[in-house]
Amino acid sequence: MHTRRTAMTMIGATALLMIPPAPARRAWAQPGETAIAFVKSTSDQLVAIANGPGLPREKRPRLQAVIDATVDVDEIGRFCLGRFWRIATPEQQQQYLTLFHDLLVTEITSHIGEYHGVSVRMGLARAAADTEIVITTVERPDNPAWQIDWVVATNTGSPKIVDLLAEGTSMRLTHSADFTAYLARHQYDVGALVGGLRQRIAQNE
Repeated sequence: MHTRRTAMTMIGATALLMIPPAPARRAWAQPGETAIAFVKSTSDQLVAIANGPGLPREKRPRLQAVIDATVDVDEIGRFCLGRFWRIATPEQQQQYLTLFHDLLVTEITSHIGEYHGVSVRMGLARAAADTEIVITTVERPDNPAWQIDWVVATNTGSPKIVDLLAEGTSMRLTHSADFTAYLARHQYDVGALVGGLRQRIAQNE
């Protein structure tokens, strides 16, 4: 898997609603304290798991718990399937969402050992529609620092991560493009995508 995409998945834990970033000259809004506190808490939990003891398979349940509590995986999954969500049968929709959850946790778990020593430095936040975009800087020993923006939905009752931007690249848009390309190669058969996700999970376990 591409290193940058893996890093986006690992640090954000998540999966992933994209509100495009505002133009560079737009003034920063007053930081959203709730969103910043939420991202700090989430990143602290992920860093503690990555840097803590234990084999990847032992860390998986803790990663699953963080993802379930902080990421709107169903909404991200539906976004990534795009217009094909409407043509999928109810059974295919349920299978797809179940596999999407499993894929996220499996990919994070399989690469977690690569992120020992990682740290996350908090930055500013700005408002964008019904979200807050929180900037962080991710640092790892012997690697250049890079910027991760966390897109947090603020209209859902409690904050939820709905996208990650790694150096401006949206994780959910990247996954959406991957799924669309896969479907195009398989006659736009959602059942084929479901089978492909199942195979991808098995390869990473």
